[in-house]
Amino acid sequence: MQQSAFGMLIIMRKVTVFAKLILCLVVLMSCAGSPPTASIEVMTYNLRYDNPGDGVNSWANRKEKVYALIKKYDPDIIGVQEALHHQLTDITENLPGYRYIGVGRDDGQQQGEYSAILLKHERFQIVETNTFWLSETPSVPGSKSWDAAITRIVTWAKLRDNETGKEFLFLNTHFDHIGEEARRHSAEIIKTRASEMAGDLPVVVTGDFNFSRDDAGYETMMSPTGLVLVDPAPDNPPGTYCTFAVGSVPCRPIDYILHTKQLHAENYKVIDDHDGQNYPSDHLPVMVTLTWN
Repeated sequence: MQQSAFGMLIIMRKVTVFAKLILCLVVLMSCAGSPPTASIEVMTYNLRYDNPGDGVNSWANRKEKVYALIKKYDPDIIGVQEALHHQLTDITENLPGYRYIGVGRDDGQQQGEYSAILLKHERFQIVETNTFWLSETPSVPGSKSWDAAITRIVTWAKLRDNETGKEFLFLNTHFDHIGEEARRHSAEIIKTRASEMAGDLPVVVTGDFNFSRDDAGYETMMSPTGLVLVDPAPDNPPGTYCTFAVGSVPCRPIDYILHTKQLHAENYKVIDDHDGQNYPSDHLPVMVTLTWN
């Protein structure tokens, strides 16, 4: 009787070990067959153009703070606004892991502010890229329409993520600060053009939109017609346009990262790093983590 019980115990132990081996094999096979789920850290950041009249906050006095902020948070892609050509070359020379895509809005080359895309060049391949103007003649450099006070542009790129092999469309822009009609039409143009260019690809849109979430431009941007975008910000998110001086005025929420539903966003944050008196720019950067659904 004792020998029979002992034999049964040995058999049960062998069955248990075999079951564990089978379970490990199933887990390994499922992991091997799963697609990569690498996340992408996306930032939007109005750098403030190099204005000598900014005095203590001129680019020469604050650029090191901008480099340090980007290095600290280590985004994979940044949509930057207001950057002049030499500001972009300053950043890429001091943060050599990045390259930029874009042109100046005045002539389609190097004159005027860029709405550039900064990206880690080892992480992404540029499949296709271009810039269009937010006007009734989008292919004409320097053009503007409606009630816009200033020429405005969109720089876009189809990118392939080297970690996942997946492609997506990334657009970066800066809407007019005066023209409400121009902002509404600009939202319509972006939704239409992005939908045409993307096809089935996920879309990310970053920018300084110069509207809050209760404005008509935001309503147009987030409308369910055409390209459907998601705003990953929580309810009542922190403001992003603050001026340079810390605490001097309430910050206005006008900088956004939007995306289509093929992507999932988490870790939304407005970065308010400062030196005790001034922010590195008069806007605060926004950052989210995006993964494929």
